[in-house]
Amino acid sequence: MHFQLSEEQQMLADSAKRFVRDNSDVEKHRQNKKLMPLDTATWQQFADLGWLAVPFEEAHGGLGMGPLETMVLLEALGEGLIMAPYIATVVLGGGFLRHASAAQQAETIPALLEGKLQVAFAAEEYERVFTLENTAMAADVTGSEVILNGTKSCVMNGDQADLLVVLARTGGQPGDQDGLSLFLVDANAPGVERVAHRTVDGRQGAEIRFNQVKVSEAARIGELNGGYAIARDVLHEGLLALSAESVGSLSVLLNETVEYSKTRKQFGMPIGKFQVLQFRMADMFIAMEQTRSLLLAATLKTVEGHDDAAKAVHAMKAQLGRAGRKIAQEAIQIHGGMGMTDELGVGHYVKRVTGVDGLFGNADVHLMAIARSA
Repeated sequence: MHFQLSEEQQMLADSAKRFVRDNSDVEKHRQNKKLMPLDTATWQQFADLGWLAVPFEEAHGGLGMGPLETMVLLEALGEGLIMAPYIATVVLGGGFLRHASAAQQAETIPALLEGKLQVAFAAEEYERVFTLENTAMAADVTGSEVILNGTKSCVMNGDQADLLVVLARTGGQPGDQDGLSLFLVDANAPGVERVAHRTVDGRQGAEIRFNQVKVSEAARIGELNGGYAIARDVLHEGLLALSAESVGSLSVLLNETVEYSKTRKQFGMPIGKFQVLQFRMADMFIAMEQTRSLLLAATLKTVEGHDDAAKAVHAMKAQLGRAGRKIAQEAIQIHGGMGMTDELGVGHYVKRVTGVDGLFGNADVHLMAIARSA
């Protein structure tokens, strides 16, 4: 497959790579992991660079770009392990806001573009293999009022978000695609309790409890009981973004491992001279390029609206989980176990790749999705 960046896409990639070069190193990453909340100056810099406007239409003040440009941007940011809630706020949050009513958009999108509004998608629940249709959280509709009760787990950016997009059940049973609805909820509304926590890779998330939380029917995105299709499409764009970021991280894991093998000596020669390690690093390279190819294929199919775009997204996420585990384990072993330490960048990249595998369904979940669609 031949793919070449356009002039605009190349400028975006170059901009992101310059940002990563100037703002990313292991020591800074360690310091950022201690911050609560994260560095707001970095987020404002994202707004000033125009990155928050990438996927929004020009009519909303955006740049009118799409998943391809998001892929280019996120792959570069993944190379630097940049800890900003871009996927939670811009890709997922922004994706839902593009399906919102004109009044909801007028109230939220300008603030998001200025870096003054952060969003989180509350979807995952405890004791359930993640799929959208497995949602059980209740939303009782009474007249023009909706009452939310339940708990959402592992909400990316849930502790910092100003606005929550909540997937809840207004009909049907867990396992049904029908009966799901989406609601915009003020993160500081009465009855919303947020319990912040760190994720495995040191980023921020939250368990969010909803206790008799009241929202008006005007806070709904899309039709009542018709939220599944919107959530599916937005989530697929989120999975593309997560995977692009991970491909950037995997490329660093591979490159740092190859460079280490050229300098670390045993028996009087660099360990990279040993054929058995050359084979293992060749396997790492193949796994990464297979993942990058599936990412590009899934992104292009999504942009062009192919019928099998959803299957391609599932295949990509499944491949990401398996290839990521292989590349991460090889990187640690070839670094002689030192890759697990905080002093080397390898360990931080491994943790990020591991964290992404568990978000919105691991490799097995997405393989099962492919099987169901066959």
